[in-house]
Amino acid sequence: MSAQPLKAAVLGVGHLGRHHARILASMEGIELLAVVDPDQEQGEAVAEKEGVAWYADSQGLESELDFAVVAVPTSLHQTCAAPLLRAGVACLIEKPMAPTADACRAILEDAVQAQALVGVGHVERFNPAVARAMALGIQPRFMEAHRLAPYSFRSTDVGVVLDLMIHDIDLALAWTGSQVAQVDAIGGATLSASEDIVSARLRFENGAVANLTASRLSLKPMRRFRVFGPDCYLSADSQDRYALLVQKAPNFSAQAIEKAAKSAQPLEGFRSLLQIEELQLDDDEPLRAELAAFANAVRGKTPLVVSGEDGLAAVEVAERVLSALDSCGWTETEG
Repeated sequence: MSAQPLKAAVLGVGHLGRHHARILASMEGIELLAVVDPDQEQGEAVAEKEGVAWYADSQGLESELDFAVVAVPTSLHQTCAAPLLRAGVACLIEKPMAPTADACRAILEDAVQAQALVGVGHVERFNPAVARAMALGIQPRFMEAHRLAPYSFRSTDVGVVLDLMIHDIDLALAWTGSQVAQVDAIGGATLSASEDIVSARLRFENGAVANLTASRLSLKPMRRFRVFGPDCYLSADSQDRYALLVQKAPNFSAQAIEKAAKSAQPLEGFRSLLQIEELQLDDDEPLRAELAAFANAVRGKTPLVVSGEDGLAAVEVAERVLSALDSCGWTETEG
């Protein structure tokens, strides 16, 4: 006997929310009941396309839902999630979880009191390249990320740290499994009221270091995350869903290095000491994988992949990056 479908709604059907609605409407075991958006034209267009109802707000829907996706602007996350969580409705809240750590804590408090599940949409955890790389169990000592995008005129209620860098902050926290001990950063505003480009260095308590760069001023998009460990190097390109793993070969030794250096073709000798593997990746759409994982967590089949506590931790580090920007001198001019 098949289980009853989970009943779901999407709050906010802008650029990202409409994709949540599209995927949920097509997923087996899920019944998309409604989309919620104060913009009637936008809301009705998505509702008609997916064959569901449109509502201007979620009031009265709580009793009908098993879970909701909160994809409204970041500044409204807490306001929109609170009544659902208090009614016991599980919520998948788009990243960042909220614009401040205090707002994240308030969301978690509502969830705990009502025993409601809350997850955060750090979709990069579900990117095939990143997921495959993390599954290898590499112990990172140095990480480097570049997340660059053209100016989109979206998500302007937050700066580039909460809009883009938050992805790599979450990945670095998940990959190291360690707390951040020190933060240095430089960057600032160029086109927006908030920061548009930032480079940050995170030093972790376990000794690992992450250099993260995020910009929404680039002419071409880039989403690259590189990890270096004692015995390997991995490059994961989320844009192209590509990952390359380089490890020491079984014949790697100090003597073999010396022999390769003295050979007529040292470059070929060097490559012979390495195992180079292009990782095979599945074709699952990351957002679909994220929604499927959350639905399984709602059913109690699997733990949350990205919990509300994970979302809070990423925002806490983001706030430390923003605090470090205050003293970087980006806006100072010579007198």
